[in-house]
Amino acid sequence: MTDPRHHHEPPAPADALRGAGLRVTAARVAILEAVREGDHLAADTVADRVRERVGTVSTQAVYEALNALTGAGLIRRIEPAGSPARYEGRIGDNHHHLVCRHCGTVTDVDCAVGHAPCLTPVADAGYQLEEAEVIYWGLCPSCQPVIVEN
Repeated sequence: MTDPRHHHEPPAPADALRGAGLRVTAARVAILEAVREGDHLAADTVADRVRERVGTVSTQAVYEALNALTGAGLIRRIEPAGSPARYEGRIGDNHHHLVCRHCGTVTDVDCAVGHAPCLTPVADAGYQLEEAEVIYWGLCPSCQPVIVEN
């Protein structure tokens, strides 16, 4: 059974920030909106989109806000090897990712079981498991013909 939170509209950005105990600022609202609307965005892309909405915001302020939003559980940070950290608004459902080795595109893929953790290790070394994070690597449909031709 999938997590019902994924199927409901998330709270408005200002409400989400307040609910997480974070101060509501125009930049934070714009950052949360950009991440929710984007597709696994890198921090620089988030910063560009925020500047389009609210004007001047330092890159450092964007990084600090991304860290605060991630820490509060409002957004999720993923770090595919060899790629800058990416941020997404899909949270709370323990989904995984497909990453193209050629162009770096990241695509969501639902968990095989649907509840966290959806994968169980052979041994857990006494850990209380909360989630599993899986990255599948390969070539996206757009890059497959390019790689075959080269």
